[in-house]
Amino acid sequence: MTSPSLNMDHFDADENHYMQQEDDWDRDLLLDPAWEKQQRKTFTAWCNSHLRKAGTQIENIEEDFRDGLKLMLLLEVISGERLAKPERGKMRVHKISNVNKALNFIASKGVKLVSIGAEEIVDGNAKMTLGMIWTIILRFAIQDISVEETSAKEGLLLWCQRKTAPYKNVNIQNFHISWKDGLGFCALIHRHRPELIDYGKLRKDDPMTNLNTAFDVAEKYLDIPKMLDAEDIVGTARPDEKAIMTYVSSFYHAFSGAQKAETAANRICKVLAVNQENEQLMEDYEKLASDLLEWIRRTIPWLENRVPENTMQSMQQKLEDFRDYRRLHKPPKVQEKCQLEISFNTLQTKLRLSNRPAFMPSEGKMVSDISNAWGSLEGAEKGYEEWLLNEIRRLERLDHLAEKFRQKAAIHEAWTEGKEEMLQQRDYETASLSEIKALLKKHEAFESDLAAHQDRVEQIAAIAQELNELDYYDSPSVNARCQKICDQWDALGAMTQKRSEALQRTEKLLETIDQLYLEFAKRAAPFNNWMEGAMEDLQDTFIVHTIEEIQGLSTAHEQFKATLPEADKERQAILGIHNEIAKIVQTYHVNMAGTNPYTTINPQEINTKWDKVRQLVPQRDQALIEEHARQQNNERLRRQFANQANVIGPWIQNKMEEIGRISIEMHGTLEDQLNHLRQYEKSIVNYKPKIDQLEGDHQLIQEALIFDNKHTNYTMEHIRVGWEQLLTTIARTINEIENQILTRDAKGISQEQMNEFRASFNHFDRDHSGTLGAEEFKACLISLGFDIGNDPQGEAEFARIMSIVDPNRMGLVTFQAFIDFMSRETADTDTADQVMASFKVLAGDKNYILADELRRELPPDQAEYCIARMAPYTGPDGVPGALDYMSFSTALYGESDL
Repeated sequence: MTSPSLNMDHFDADENHYMQQEDDWDRDLLLDPAWEKQQRKTFTAWCNSHLRKAGTQIENIEEDFRDGLKLMLLLEVISGERLAKPERGKMRVHKISNVNKALNFIASKGVKLVSIGAEEIVDGNAKMTLGMIWTIILRFAIQDISVEETSAKEGLLLWCQRKTAPYKNVNIQNFHISWKDGLGFCALIHRHRPELIDYGKLRKDDPMTNLNTAFDVAEKYLDIPKMLDAEDIVGTARPDEKAIMTYVSSFYHAFSGAQKAETAANRICKVLAVNQENEQLMEDYEKLASDLLEWIRRTIPWLENRVPENTMQSMQQKLEDFRDYRRLHKPPKVQEKCQLEISFNTLQTKLRLSNRPAFMPSEGKMVSDISNAWGSLEGAEKGYEEWLLNEIRRLERLDHLAEKFRQKAAIHEAWTEGKEEMLQQRDYETASLSEIKALLKKHEAFESDLAAHQDRVEQIAAIAQELNELDYYDSPSVNARCQKICDQWDALGAMTQKRSEALQRTEKLLETIDQLYLEFAKRAAPFNNWMEGAMEDLQDTFIVHTIEEIQGLSTAHEQFKATLPEADKERQAILGIHNEIAKIVQTYHVNMAGTNPYTTINPQEINTKWDKVRQLVPQRDQALIEEHARQQNNERLRRQFANQANVIGPWIQNKMEEIGRISIEMHGTLEDQLNHLRQYEKSIVNYKPKIDQLEGDHQLIQEALIFDNKHTNYTMEHIRVGWEQLLTTIARTINEIENQILTRDAKGISQEQMNEFRASFNHFDRDHSGTLGAEEFKACLISLGFDIGNDPQGEAEFARIMSIVDPNRMGLVTFQAFIDFMSRETADTDTADQVMASFKVLAGDKNYILADELRRELPPDQAEYCIARMAPYTGPDGVPGALDYMSFSTALYGESDL
């Protein structure tokens, strides 16, 4: 009968990678008595650790396996399988048959048996027996050890190195001398059961104590039999590697349950860390959204307040406050709004990648709510500056009209002073005929003067009416003064009519008339009115906004100066009449009481007013010259602003178009596109000084009260809005690319796949809007191989897909949502079932878990996080303090409420 034999050199490379040993077991090694002693003791203890499960043990390893019965029993215990029925006879042939059954079973497990047969085991060959037991240990205790893609001996060594890495005085490099000081065994126990050993009291120079401590604790608390004595290891220069490996493998299997719990704990920690990070992002979003909405709520009433101020200074302060708002207060809020959108998109991306439900902010704090509130702010702001400028123009016009009203009223009131008393005199009753004639002529002159003042009164009333229409703040006093002038004017008219009738009745009695006085009066009165009008015009304030307007005033002034020679001739003629009157009075000794009875105007007054006119002319010249210089400076400011605005405006538009092209083109990888966009962002940020310079020019224009600019179609508001849109667009585009990279890396999408997705998306995005309509998206899916028909089943499938990519039912699909959907089709992410299974491992297969179990297996903060959120377990098998980890796991993934 041919017996299978056992090859101790190697296993087949295709089937058994665990047998890549540094040194193979051979017969010569067993000639070392110390090593043979260590193997006998270790292998015997190892076998008994399994045989005792069957209620038996061995005393002598080469004698007790000779009949094959306990050898077969050992294989059944460690494999969990039934072997062929053993022979119960005592004859040699029965023993060989039993040993052969055992060796055949070993061979059936993928071990090639060479060099050893059943006869040698039956004969009690110690070397062959030890070699056979070592092979069994390798196959059933060491082969299945796997750590980080290594197995068997290398896996066991790597496991030891990983577990003892935190211990500075332990350096495991092999399975012989690295274990002589005993600290390696103690470190393994302390790493998994720190309460069993006070590791800090161990010394490297006391190996006997260390080894005995480890072996005693392992036997007492870990159910690992004592396989070696400390003397066996310390007393040997190089302990037997197989004995050490066998002993260490027992520690590995004893702690394998803890290893599974650690793996389960790691999975839970990972899931909880993601959930905690997402909750923090949600809290940050809620706070930032609340702060921004509160700022908008407080700002809109201020912008909507259209209650005008009464003075230019107050309105200009309002304009300055608005400039501060646009320059200082609003830009940071623009950045906050942009950051809010970026944070929301990043959070949603992380939730999708971690298989969590989408984040729904509190009511009123959606991104759309923020955008609507921001739109209301922009709407309130839009007309505010225009209203301010219009109010300043109105107040400027009102101040001008009010000053003009006061000047004309003062002149009129000065003219009317004493007129009522004069008209009420009854001097004609005792006057001579000549005096009556004089009184009559004087009255006619007064009527002429009165008629000449009619225009001034009408102008005063018209100005008062305009001030009322423009809502002048001091309209009551203006109206009162105007009413007083009009009432006085009506009274003057009535009294003039009454005196005229009285003089006409007396005229028939009086015929002597001084023609020269009359002529003087008739000519002096209009000339006096002309001088008063000239003085009024020369002192009149003016407001112009263009060079053409000031040139028009200058031309009119030059025309006025051209009339002065003729006026001087008229003045000389009037003065000549007065001189002739004086000559006649002197010649004929006429008693004229020293005054012209027909007029109050005298030559001195005419000369005084004429000198005043001549004095005001050069003052008017200087005022026009200064205003002309100011308008030239305003024109320079207009051109300076226009030159910059006509460059910056098109530049912003071009950058917007370039960013749009970059976002839809597929040149290079996503990282290339991201770098390209960041370069664009850098160039855009570097352009900010030109915007600031333009803001400075704009401020100079507003301070100069320049309200229009024919040299450009761009206003500062156009540039501001364009600049803010440019910054927001580049930031959003960069965020989209970053989210695409995040999605690609998390989902394992290749660059070729990403390019294919982008090409398909761009092909159906015919309007280059960056989104697809429902029909465009459906056509795109079909082009990528999705089976979506026009039948009810296909329509239902497409509706399901649309609910994923368009949860807000906007009817549009963004590229990011498209990428998320495509990557989700093949993605492998954590699920609620996986987390639930991990909790079950920690709970020891129970349907509930206790707080102490969570605190033992998880980090403190994550353990408390679970305890605070897990509902009490209500099942029939529950105990006090039991927690429901199943509902908690489903809640993490949005399948129930947390």
